[in-house]
Amino acid sequence: AVAMFTGKANCPYYAKAELLADYLQTNLPSFRVHKITQHPDKWEQWLHDICETNGWEHRQCPIIWRELLDRGGKGQLLGGLKDFLEYVQQYYGITSMMLSEEMLDIAEENLQAHFEIVKEDEEIKSLIKPMQIWITSASVPICYHLIPLLANGEVFGMNAEISIHLLDADQFKEILHGIVMEAEDMAFPLLRSISEHTNIDQAFIDADIIIVLDDVLLNLKVQSHENYIREVSDICQVYAPLIEKNAKSEVKVISSGKTFTNLKATMLRTYGPSIRPENIIAIAASWESAAKAMLARKLNMSTAGVKDVIVWGNISGSNYIDLSHAKLYGYDCAIWGPPIFQRPVLNMIYDSDWIHSELQSGVESTLSSRVSRCTGMLPAHAVATVLRYWYHDSPSEEIISVGILSEGQFCIPEGIIFSMPVRFQNGNWEVMTELEINETTQKVLGRLSHELVQEKLVALKEINEMQPYEAEE
Repeated sequence: AVAMFTGKANCPYYAKAELLADYLQTNLPSFRVHKITQHPDKWEQWLHDICETNGWEHRQCPIIWRELLDRGGKGQLLGGLKDFLEYVQQYYGITSMMLSEEMLDIAEENLQAHFEIVKEDEEIKSLIKPMQIWITSASVPICYHLIPLLANGEVFGMNAEISIHLLDADQFKEILHGIVMEAEDMAFPLLRSISEHTNIDQAFIDADIIIVLDDVLLNLKVQSHENYIREVSDICQVYAPLIEKNAKSEVKVISSGKTFTNLKATMLRTYGPSIRPENIIAIAASWESAAKAMLARKLNMSTAGVKDVIVWGNISGSNYIDLSHAKLYGYDCAIWGPPIFQRPVLNMIYDSDWIHSELQSGVESTLSSRVSRCTGMLPAHAVATVLRYWYHDSPSEEIISVGILSEGQFCIPEGIIFSMPVRFQNGNWEVMTELEINETTQKVLGRLSHELVQEKLVALKEINEMQPYEAEE
């Protein structure tokens, strides 16, 4: 049997019972003790709960009981200090002669020791504080596929615990609840917690990462394209101040989804000026992956061997798939070499009409149709892949396309989120400005830039109309 001792850290009666128990444990091989010290402010509630759970009647400090098995067996209440002294006298013939002054001194020492233990526990917990990840519009299919990718340890590392917060409107509460329960049932070792949120005022608290999945599904028969743009702008106007207020200062914001991916990132930057601009990106990896897969099928090779496909421009709008730097590794052709040997894609595909119709003809291309139909696995994998690169570097010298805030690279106007080639190193990214682009590509970039600038102007038009005299003031 094990004797369980619990009392207030500053209680002299608990100190007397504790010292007597230590003496018995030292001198009696069969006598075992487990002590639980409680903070004085939490003692009453703890005592009420333990008595209610076990059906005991006890209102004093300390409380002592026996467990027939090591910590967890059925408990037999002994009582308080007086009951314990009588029990020890009856069974072991031992009496405590501790003086009142000694009891008070030990009680004070117990209190100080309790404070030190609590402080040490808090310091240890702070070292393993999980990464806080918030996902907006979490009822969409992308989120459902994204959670296992974030929680399995491949994105942030096998030692990084995470907490996931799912945010959506109240009408989707049941869907969020189902996702939470299913994720909990999967028992991911690194998923410390997952929770649902419908109160927008409490959004993004302590966020390390925010993944914005708000999809405004276009139906131009219902309302105009301009109205959808303003709708996205309104959402960002709500989110951005909350991110500034509630999230961590180094928060990373990722824009994904099927529509207005660039615009969401641009407007979050516009309405959230204190958010680090280099920490707001838009995900273009879905287009990269789908384009590589189409090229691999055309060439009858593994998709993993296709590298350096660049996605320029508006990720969920008009973009340009650039193959001028794309390479093939492990391609079965007349010339062979070591694993690092590569061949330019454009030297292996001579059908320029196929490239244009399948990959580069905008919303009319086969590639655009494929990506628009991918609502779950592909975009979720794209988000997870870019996050992994952000935290653990992208493959050496490999080109990754990401929507980032333009600073004039490649003659792209400043102030818009534009997909362009980057590499990730040491927790940051850098634009691969050393890449040469031909005259045709430069003209396309000019057209794509104009479209994104106009989209931003439409998004800001309503604000400007509401503040017509702001410039004069």
